[in-house]
Amino acid sequence: MNYDYLIVGCGIFGTTFARLATDAGKKCLIIDKREHIGGSAYTENNGGIHVHTYGPHVFHTSNRKVWDFVNQYAEFNNFILSPKASTGGKLFSLPFNMNTFYEMWGAETPEEVKNIIESQKFKGTPKNLEEQALSMVGKDIYEALIKGYTEKQWGKKATELPTFLIKRLPLRFIYDNNYFNDRYQGVPIGGFTQMFEKMLDGIEVRLNLNYFEQKDYYDSIADKVVYTGCIDEFFDYKYGELGYRSLKFETDVVQMENYQGCAVINQCDHTKRYTRTVEHKHFEKVKTDHTVVTREYPIEYKRGMTPYYPINNKDNAEMYDKYRKESKTLTKFIFGGRLAEYKYMDMHIVIESAMNKFKTTIK
Repeated sequence: MNYDYLIVGCGIFGTTFARLATDAGKKCLIIDKREHIGGSAYTENNGGIHVHTYGPHVFHTSNRKVWDFVNQYAEFNNFILSPKASTGGKLFSLPFNMNTFYEMWGAETPEEVKNIIESQKFKGTPKNLEEQALSMVGKDIYEALIKGYTEKQWGKKATELPTFLIKRLPLRFIYDNNYFNDRYQGVPIGGFTQMFEKMLDGIEVRLNLNYFEQKDYYDSIADKVVYTGCIDEFFDYKYGELGYRSLKFETDVVQMENYQGCAVINQCDHTKRYTRTVEHKHFEKVKTDHTVVTREYPIEYKRGMTPYYPINNKDNAEMYDKYRKESKTLTKFIFGGRLAEYKYMDMHIVIESAMNKFKTTIK
């Protein structure tokens, strides 16, 4: 059988592209090496609690077109992400806002906070991440809420990390714990997997299939191939292996109604090796006698693991550019998504990218 599009990867980009193409009258086949749909946004039901298997996902966007698109396939609740940060035996509000500053210093006005931060800032030219952060937020916030978390996240001391890893540290001089600024926010009622199932209605999906084990065959059965995997793997690492950080998850079922009181608590000091604890029931405020808690550990990435965070340093940027330029010469192939574009993107950005790629391709 011949298809208009073979889509490699059943995550957000691949599913969105397949839905748009199918609705335009095109015949699609999606394959994925995982045993489930939804990529890293996959959720699984544990006694009424929808567990975010690969880390917490909250949908947010200010793009009405993207919001209208996803609302065709799910009803979203009004969940607002308001994580806490644990450090030195105390809890602080995130993102950095007037609640955080009051909890740290007892400061009640923006002017007071700005004066404190200004008095603590690093004044020279930053040469590493630590100095960069100190130049933006000062000593107290950096040492309590950034240093430990960042060092665990990247597996190196902050003085050994480049400045670009902290491009911005937004400070809000208002009392507002809403993590995102986007107009539309929420989590699909019933979990993300249910949303993907509806998006994939009428589309052929084959799971547990490795594209590279029969690449020539799969390429031959479609007019176009949409590839959403690692771009360096596609080219058999001819220019080298791109750098990533990976994650390890430890998940426990706890026989109590409420474990930590909120969905996400960041572990910002070195007393614990993990970077955050996630209590999944709070995303949908479900009532159960048990709860499910996940601890998230950043780990060194090695080939064969799941890549999560690209290490966008100079060497990787140059290497990716070689892959990107070669990918542009392959007219049969469309490259899209976090791994194929080698950049961290939130879900709404991935959907918007898939929309734009499809619009360009269909002409």
